[in-house]
Amino acid sequence: MSSVKIVTDSTCDLSHDLLELYDISVLPLMISMGEITKKDGLELVPEEIYRWSDETGQTPKTAAPTIGDAVSFLEPFVNAGLDIIFFGISESMSATCNVIRLAAQNLNYDKVYVVDSKNLSTGIGLQVLRAAKMAKKGSTVLEILNDNSEIKDKVRASFVVNTLTYLHRGGRCSGVTALLANTLKLKPEIMVTEGKMVVGKKYRGNIKSALLKYVHDKEKQLLNADNDRVFITHSGCDQEIIEEIRQYIEDLNIFKEILITRAGGVISSHCGPNTLGVLYISK
Repeated sequence: MSSVKIVTDSTCDLSHDLLELYDISVLPLMISMGEITKKDGLELVPEEIYRWSDETGQTPKTAAPTIGDAVSFLEPFVNAGLDIIFFGISESMSATCNVIRLAAQNLNYDKVYVVDSKNLSTGIGLQVLRAAKMAKKGSTVLEILNDNSEIKDKVRASFVVNTLTYLHRGGRCSGVTALLANTLKLKPEIMVTEGKMVVGKKYRGNIKSALLKYVHDKEKQLLNADNDRVFITHSGCDQEIIEEIRQYIEDLNIFKEILITRAGGVISSHCGPNTLGVLYISK
């Protein structure tokens, strides 16, 4: 058994099967819908968020875990004397990494190593899986951290959103921008750059057309990607579209693994339904 424990937060959007396979533990963020606060991935599903948001015209508030929850989460690994590496959502977007640091201080434990992924969703997941694989093979904390330092800035995370309504409600874009995009039927690409979300290309037409154009535009970068794995992560897209994109990427004959994952509650709260992204590590 490895002496290094890899942990992350619920915005990593890794499937239950992947978490189990690589022995990765997940700390849920908090999602508040009006007066009700629930734990992401444990107490609610994205469809519940969409329903509430459409009924109320609001977007849920998302927040870092409580220090109490973080302490309870770390405690079993601390008691086992493990080296703990935590990969968290970008510190530009959340205080989650700092909560883990405070929890480690409360536990008076100096073997908790906090990694600001500078990313979100499976942009974190790519880093987590790579680290977990190394841990399983017996790599040390230093080896895993050094490897992550080398690849972290090479993670390419982007999504095309069907509507800017959710990002607007959550304060991530202006009302005018959202109105114009929705009126003109623009589907913007949201990219993660230096830990922050920025707007990339803008696609016209329906969501299927926009997503297919988006993936075709990525071909050159995909051909120059690390070939271990690529993620197709979505927030409830039509299965036919997902399969068409998966087939397109498979036909490039680059990746050993093409992993399809469903975005969790936090990511879905901000991006809304029918969002899809292709995430990978560049060479």
